[in-house]
Amino acid sequence: MIVLFAMLAACAPRGIADGGVYRAAASPIYSNAAFDTGRLEGPWDQVAAFAGPAQTDCRPGGADFSAMRVSYRLCLSGRDVSGAGQVVTTGPGRFAVQGSDGIGQDWWVLWVDEGYRTMAIGNPSGTFGFILNRGKDLPADRLNAAKEVFDFNGYDTEKLVISR
Repeated sequence: MIVLFAMLAACAPRGIADGGVYRAAASPIYSNAAFDTGRLEGPWDQVAAFAGPAQTDCRPGGADFSAMRVSYRLCLSGRDVSGAGQVVTTGPGRFAVQGSDGIGQDWWVLWVDEGYRTMAIGNPSGTFGFILNRGKDLPADRLNAAKEVFDFNGYDTEKLVISR
């Protein structure tokens, strides 16, 4: 019986470095079908991420996209995660970073504002979610829009930590 529980626990979705799961598994999740990866170019600051109350071991990072490549250092689930590699489209509003051990899962763009200044990124397993912004100052209207999209996609927005 103990072996069965251990096997089931090993199959459960885990967060980045066992940080947690932040969305309800039964909830549908949708990526942005109109997302244009060509508009990613340049630096993005991380302005929020999902984390538990005791997960405060790192400071927000960011991502820099250039010629369909990205290098990033992000704070996910309270831990530094970094990587770099080729951005490869895996579906509408979805991409993988090839050549990177960092996150290890596709990035789903759940929402991006019309001017490509703010985007909410998550994944189906709910093991990560974060907001990238062009600059550290995130206006309240775009923060609220990102929160609504995370909520719509089954994320527990009470666990969204805003960088200040």
